[in-house]
Amino acid sequence: MTTKQPTVFIVDDDPSFRDSLQFLLGAAGLDVRVFSSAQDFLDGADPEAPGCLLLDVRMPGMSGLDLQNELANAEISLPIIFITGHGTVPMSVRAMKAGAVDFLQKPFDEPDLLNAIHQAVEQDRQARMERDELREIQKRINSLTAREVEVFTLVVSGMLNKQVAYRLGTTERTIKAHRSRIMEKMEADSLTDLVRHAEKLGVGKPRE
Repeated sequence: MTTKQPTVFIVDDDPSFRDSLQFLLGAAGLDVRVFSSAQDFLDGADPEAPGCLLLDVRMPGMSGLDLQNELANAEISLPIIFITGHGTVPMSVRAMKAGAVDFLQKPFDEPDLLNAIHQAVEQDRQARMERDELREIQKRINSLTAREVEVFTLVVSGMLNKQVAYRLGTTERTIKAHRSRIMEKMEADSLTDLVRHAEKLGVGKPRE
């Protein structure tokens, strides 16, 4: 599978600033797309694409903070770096609490910007890897029979085979057979692997 090149999306209503930023980031070897407003971004970009978003805070119409909220409501987790010439402490606190990677005041140093972008792109890469892993684990869970799901849930909660057998009203030998098939379907080499898969999905957590 080919990995898609990360894109740095720039949303700013100042055309000269957009052009200079596009030139700077392009010269640094980054793939860049620019938009003059938050609505233009929503209309013309693929927010599910890998990369990050450089977002001006104050813009006519929908503000940068409004766009951040819009993306959050749509469960789109594209990392955001805010850029502004008129930032305030409460504004930056709000942005960071809502998950922004950084909040840079204009004019900012080029190394600070590039470092923030690389951090955001790496954060996005890690998040996508984790989501892909969760989807794969869920796919494996879905391949289990109803009885195998019961056994899986009890085993990863810490029960021994004989305890699972007693709980389900069957024999330990039957549970061992179920467990073997579960390990195969879940592509787990050990109980530790099985528990790790379960933890990622919040399955079978021991009772407090």
